[in-house]
Amino acid sequence: MAGRRRAWRSGVLGLCLLVGSLAGCGGQAGNASAKAAVQHVLDRRAAALLGHDERAYAATGTRAGYTNLRAVPLASWTYRLTGLHPGGSTTTADAEVRYRVRGFDRVPVTAERTLTLRRTADGHWYVGADRPAKDSGQQLWDEGPVAAVRGEHSLVLGVGQSGDRLHAYARLADHAVPAVTQTWGTAWTRHVLVLVPRSLDGMAGLLGSPASSYRGIAAVTTGETGAAKRGATRPKTAGAGTVRTPADRVIVNPDAYALLGDVGKQVVLTHETTHVATRAVTTPATPLWLSEGYADWIGYLGTGRTSTQVAPELWRAVQDGHAPAALPTDKDFAFSGDATKLAMAYEGGWLACRMIADHWGEVRLGEFYRAVGTRGKRAGAVEDALRKVLGTTPEGFTGRWRDYLRSQLG
Repeated sequence: MAGRRRAWRSGVLGLCLLVGSLAGCGGQAGNASAKAAVQHVLDRRAAALLGHDERAYAATGTRAGYTNLRAVPLASWTYRLTGLHPGGSTTTADAEVRYRVRGFDRVPVTAERTLTLRRTADGHWYVGADRPAKDSGQQLWDEGPVAAVRGEHSLVLGVGQSGDRLHAYARLADHAVPAVTQTWGTAWTRHVLVLVPRSLDGMAGLLGSPASSYRGIAAVTTGETGAAKRGATRPKTAGAGTVRTPADRVIVNPDAYALLGDVGKQVVLTHETTHVATRAVTTPATPLWLSEGYADWIGYLGTGRTSTQVAPELWRAVQDGHAPAALPTDKDFAFSGDATKLAMAYEGGWLACRMIADHWGEVRLGEFYRAVGTRGKRAGAVEDALRKVLGTTPEGFTGRWRDYLRSQLG
């Protein structure tokens, strides 16, 4: 009898283990089924957006995204579900959105998103909210309905901006593209995408940074450089630079931009467009004095502005007998530091590029820029390009640059 009881208990234990195993498999199968169902809803949502079918989009949940994206010319839009987190009456999902703007993005832009989902009693899933994931930057349509204006060489997307204002940006960009092409050449896309958020806070949201980082900055350019991602910006009339994101965008700070005069506004858009054009050959080998100085040099071409007008901080330093002894370093371009020092860094880079154009010629300046970038790594890149393209040494170049400062600003 005791033996039979032991056998019975053993059988019960085995049955319990089997039931537990089946329950685990059922839980996994249920989760997989839920993921598949949610992914199906997201696929329908993407198809409706691309097909301009608002009714089909609304059938998958909130229609706010459709309304905000209606005017954006999308070439592609896909969701990839990466996580599902049930919790009470709602479920949270992690997803990647990959999209391309028609005529401007050669590869998809990827945005990390957090979705709030709800499931009805009959088992259907709906998207209740779609927002940027934690620590991810916003997309322009997160800020409201996007308006689009096409130019001959440009597309301007804006939120909270009048049509006249967006058309003005398009005219400036359309002037900038051929101006850059005339100097840099045709080996780039020769069009530019400009984003105009509602305010400085909107700009900061797109860049995923505090608004204080961009106060007084007229615009920045985002884009992945030829071999890596890099960043810089400028807090003066031609506030400009490159920010770490995977697609070419000129992002305007409408608050600071509105304070510029006509010449300043054109300089900003031309400067930013230069960053778009030179992106493919701008690598970690390229010092910021060269990339920012070259963009400023093209930006100011034909404006009639004198050296003193473009480089007022360096002019003061030269007048006071404190002219810099060396070209600005990358650290000098940190916009979190001293504003005067930063302005002098940009002015010094501009004068270095202007000096190359004056002494060796504009064509040689472009060749020098490309030669530096082809190295890929910083060590030896500038030195080799100085020797091979300009026939000089770092010491000789720096000495000539110091003399040029004194002659132009003295």
